[in-house]
Amino acid sequence: MRAVVTGGAGFIGSNLVDVLVARGDEVVVVDDLSSGKRELLNPGATFVERDIRRGIDAAGARVVFHLAAQADVQTSMRRPAHDAAVNVVGTVEVLEAARAAGAHVVFSSTGGAIYGECDGPAPEDSPLAPVSPYGIAKLCGEHYLSGWNRIHGSDHVVLRFANVYGPRQDSSLEGGVVSIFLERMARGDETTIFGDGRQTRDFVYVGDVVAALLAAGEHEGGVYNVGTGKETTVLGLHQACAGVAGVASQPRHEAARLGDARRSVLDVSRAARELGWRARTPLDDGLRRTWEWLAQEAA
Repeated sequence: MRAVVTGGAGFIGSNLVDVLVARGDEVVVVDDLSSGKRELLNPGATFVERDIRRGIDAAGARVVFHLAAQADVQTSMRRPAHDAAVNVVGTVEVLEAARAAGAHVVFSSTGGAIYGECDGPAPEDSPLAPVSPYGIAKLCGEHYLSGWNRIHGSDHVVLRFANVYGPRQDSSLEGGVVSIFLERMARGDETTIFGDGRQTRDFVYVGDVVAALLAAGEHEGGVYNVGTGKETTVLGLHQACAGVAGVASQPRHEAARLGDARRSVLDVSRAARELGWRARTPLDDGLRRTWEWLAQEAA
């Protein structure tokens, strides 16, 4: 099939593009390289350097995987108008391009930022109470998708990602806590935890996320959590990262940051039931793969 991947030079997008190209699909990557990297572009894909806010061309595509985003919570706190422009206006432009092409859209949303504080694994019908402009903008994008489905009779799909980690994750972004920890441990630098470290997250490996995207590309409509359903404290993650890195690193603590939820974990039973998808990669295994990738990059 012909597929368009916005953000296809980024962390999740480039991993998805590799799989699409490997299976023989015709792939167009749309990325403005503001956070994506040219070296992550698959040579088997066609690359269009473009800001999604200016619109995209989806002609001939059967599916548009919309991954381009301003994805940093703290940036959204400092620059909410910019966050909304990329994540709301950009999403509307992608939807309009897909509508013109008759293409199916798979939209990457967020579970970690859209549910707000969780009192347990959050199902998709949980109250939505984002605590950052990033979460608010992603929720707006979801409403545009559901609205386009109602107005235009489309069957676009929303995937709400937990905290994704794995090879190619950018340690310069706040959400990349795994890559931040591992890179600093590899250099022998001090690591930092904001707050007491007992805040929890649902960490899901990028290869499992790619599998969810592919499943959603073949599915008509719906909103699905993409995570593991398991909570890990940030302190526990730090300990696990130190284990795969073979170091005895102790973190420095700084004040908790505005916009960071205390507890975030997703109920993934709907995705298992309706998409036939479930995360397969244990945290220790995923961290080991990420550490090995970092070692290869440094060699």
